[in-house]
Amino acid sequence: QVQLVESGGGLVQPGGSLRLSCAASGSTFSVMSWYRQAPGKQRELVAVISSGKATTYADSVKGRFTISRDIAKNTLYLQMNSLKPEDTAVYYCNGITVGLPLTYWGQGTQVSVSS
Repeated sequence: QVQLVESGGGLVQPGGSLRLSCAASGSTFSVMSWYRQAPGKQRELVAVISSGKATTYADSVKGRFTISRDIAKNTLYLQMNSLKPEDTAVYYCNGITVGLPLTYWGQGTQVSVSS
């Protein structure tokens, strides 16, 4: 069974940091991504990392967020620094499997940025 399980969300003050993790199991993934969805808004792409560790970021998080992955541990990370209230959202892990390209989602983890 393929699973993506996020952790690391929480409540943080503006300017603070959080590190999200996504533990993958049951398959090997080529491209992995973080998405987020704020209340009343569409889900949006935050950052993408390839199997070769090439990365792409949304303009809104460039210079503040860093996506990384540990292929040996099959784990995806998102280091979030200088957090802003507008970063408040449910953050989802997304993975595309190697071979037959199937897409999987995690259950999401809540990130709230507020003073």
